[in-house]
Formats: sequence, C-alpha cells, structure tokens
Amino acid sequence: MILRSVPRSLTRALGALFLCAALTAALAGCGAKDAPARLPSAASTAAAPAWAEGMPTVRADALPPQAREVLALIDKGGPYAHRQDGTVFGNFEKVLPKRERGYYHEYTVRTPGERGRGARRIVTGQGGEFYYTDDHYETFKAVLR
Repeated sequence: MILRSVPRSLTRALGALFLCAALTAALAGCGAKDAPARLPSAASTAAAPAWAEGMPTVRADALPPQAREVLALIDKGGPYAHRQDGTVFGNFEKVLPKRERGYYHEYTVRTPGERGRGARRIVTGQGGEFYYTDDHYETFKAVLR
C-alpha cells in the first residue's frame, strides 16, 4: 500500500489540513448570506475595554475570592489591611502602559498560607483600569468588571 511508505507525521499533517479545509467549507455555508464565515476568536468573544487591548484579561468573578474582596474594598474606599494599600505603584517593571507617576495605585490581595503580603496585588489606574497580578508584578491581567 502507498500510505505505508509515507511518514506518519506527513499523513497526520495532511489529515489535519483536510479537516481544516472541510471545516472551512462547512462554515462558509452557515450564518448570514453577506457575512464572511469565520471562527470566533478570543478577542471577538470577550469585549475588552480599549485600555486592556493586547493584554490577557480576567473577569472579576473569576478572580480568587480574596481579590474580589479587595475590589469591594476599593469600591468602598477601604479600610485596607496593609498600610501600603492605596499607595502609588511605580510601574518600574514597565509591564503596564507608561503613565505619569501617581497614575497607578496598588492594593494587597491576601494569599492564604502566606505570613507576609505575598505576591498578589490589584493595581488601579486613574482612568478606571483594574489589573491583577499573582506573581509580584511580573505579569498582569486586565480585570473586566
């Protein structure tokens, strides 16, 4: 048989290509007559605000319970558990968009089992932005509220 001489990786690739072509053809017949057929992307299914463009996002209700508690405290204006909460976040890591000093403020998110402040924070921006980090400012997710 001819297929025995074809490497397995090539037959898998051809099978995937065939499946993709069949799926594209099937989708082309679905939906509105004038609408182009396409698979929904993550960007089209989650309406992120302009300030979150290009960033990973997380819905507020998907955050850990301790982070949701901090969001509620921020909305109320405190009181906060740590004296550093509400202080200026310098964005020295330059992970968040560059803004003037004082634009961002940080709040501690308690980590169960941690004796100190831990690595989790909510950072807010004066434009209504909310960001969450669980690795002490190495990465952030835009919080969708």
